[in-house]
Amino acid sequence: MIRTDYRLFAALALSTLLHLLAVVPGLLPQAASPPPPPPPIQAELRPPPPVATVAPPPPLTLPEPVPQAAAPISKPLPAARRPPSAPQTWTQAVRQQLQKLDAAGQFYPAEAIARGLEGEVQVLLVIDENGQVVATRLEQGSGHAILDEAALRAARSLKSLPADAPRQTVLPIRFRLK
Repeated sequence: MIRTDYRLFAALALSTLLHLLAVVPGLLPQAASPPPPPPPIQAELRPPPPVATVAPPPPLTLPEPVPQAAAPISKPLPAARRPPSAPQTWTQAVRQQLQKLDAAGQFYPAEAIARGLEGEVQVLLVIDENGQVVATRLEQGSGHAILDEAALRAARSLKSLPADAPRQTVLPIRFRLK
């Protein structure tokens, strides 16, 4: 029993000594001082950059012309290559071609009709001397991407416009449900 009391006494004494070392500051050697705190973060608020109210239209790109060898013209070119039943003005020709697209069901997208979308799209046309549309660009959208894409697709499909067609024009394309 004495041996057990001795062990109990030794454990009690060691525990007391360790608790005293933690409480009394001068008994334990001082550990290295903690590193100094990092300097405070410096922040500066700058005014936001000015916001452009209207984005400029994307640049119009035209295909590079293919250089041709200068050859003497032996016979004059015909003034207009249109059949006798063709419309008189280029606007009538455009209207007629767009009506053909509509009759074929390729003008007004079915999804836009199902959703009841209407609007007007302004499309810039660049027409070459042969009456072919060589470039198109959306000048003013309708607010519905599906109608804007349909208008560009319809404008690109225009072919063989009369000689009086301007080289560059803005074409309004209207989508109205009946």
